[in-house]
Amino acid sequence: MSLSKAQRILLFASGLWFFGEGLFGPLFAIFTEKIGGDLLDITWAWSIYSIALGLLYFLFGKILNKSKYRVHAMVFGYFLNAVFTFGYIFVHNTIELFIIQIGFAFAESLSTPTWDSLFAEQLEDPGDSFFWSLSGGQSHIVTGIAIAIGGLITYYISFNFLFIMMGCIQTIAMIMQARFLFLKKR
Repeated sequence: MSLSKAQRILLFASGLWFFGEGLFGPLFAIFTEKIGGDLLDITWAWSIYSIALGLLYFLFGKILNKSKYRVHAMVFGYFLNAVFTFGYIFVHNTIELFIIQIGFAFAESLSTPTWDSLFAEQLEDPGDSFFWSLSGGQSHIVTGIAIAIGGLITYYISFNFLFIMMGCIQTIAMIMQARFLFLKKR
């Protein structure tokens, strides 16, 4: 098994992105309580995110299907994700949290379906379950490691430091994904 340069870029950058996102993991609930939210606010924030994400997946999937700007949209989605991650620093109540969650839904709906289609294009056999397992498996492993590290950072330092670290990691992932724009042959 040998990975092409495009596959390596996609997998490594997404793994880095999952690491950045995973640092927050289950700390979302504690953060929501810290800004004055309760169990219902956590529920609403996650529900708003999921519903908005699903609807925006449909919208951007339709708009970006076969578009020559798919890679640009993916990179822009990664960029927005980093921006909204830094935005957590400025969240002081649940309404602001809900707005950030909608922003994350917007960002992910630009990046994830496009990433999936670009990854599929890189496969000689799109039905090759091993290559798809590289994508799914690495995201879970990296996220699991990140959750443990994120808990330690928040416990010993602060949420703000965690958000800065997450945003920086996600910015690096975005820059790495942008390399995909410059590949001659994808």
